[in-house]
Amino acid sequence: MAETKYGKYIIREPLEKGVAPMLHICAEDGCAGAVFSNFPVEVQLLCITQPLTFPHPPHVHDVDEIFFIFGSNPQNYYDFDAEIEIYLGEEREKHIINSTSIVYIPKGLVHAPIAIKKVNKPIQWMHVLFTPKYDMSVGDVSQHPKHPREKYSPEEIKKMKGR
Repeated sequence: MAETKYGKYIIREPLEKGVAPMLHICAEDGCAGAVFSNFPVEVQLLCITQPLTFPHPPHVHDVDEIFFIFGSNPQNYYDFDAEIEIYLGEEREKHIINSTSIVYIPKGLVHAPIAIKKVNKPIQWMHVLFTPKYDMSVGDVSQHPKHPREKYSPEEIKKMKGR
């Protein structure tokens, strides 16, 4: 395909390997999804089909973070059948998410671990961190994200598409 003036802004099939396949955009060199050097936020979108635990320990960020957690039925985001445990605060206050939710993590709030305990229907998980690069002010950054991130091969993408 010929280069175009604005084609650089379209990243095709930016899937990245992680705890689940994800769409990921950031300004971080280790990002295998879409890297834009001046992009002001770090965003990940995952479709979660089975229980999992996110790999990072309790940590804080020096910016705000938001999790959008919703059912994967595009005609009804409230079609939700999963259970998530999330711990907030230094005292590790446990919260159970069992319906479509938004979780706001103000800068400086300790959060994690996060465990998807039950998935009877796939859910969508969208994470937005208001900085170009994922950073943990407390905790071991080598735990998350993995560096360097891995991209799916063209063969793996064809298989995912059923071709």
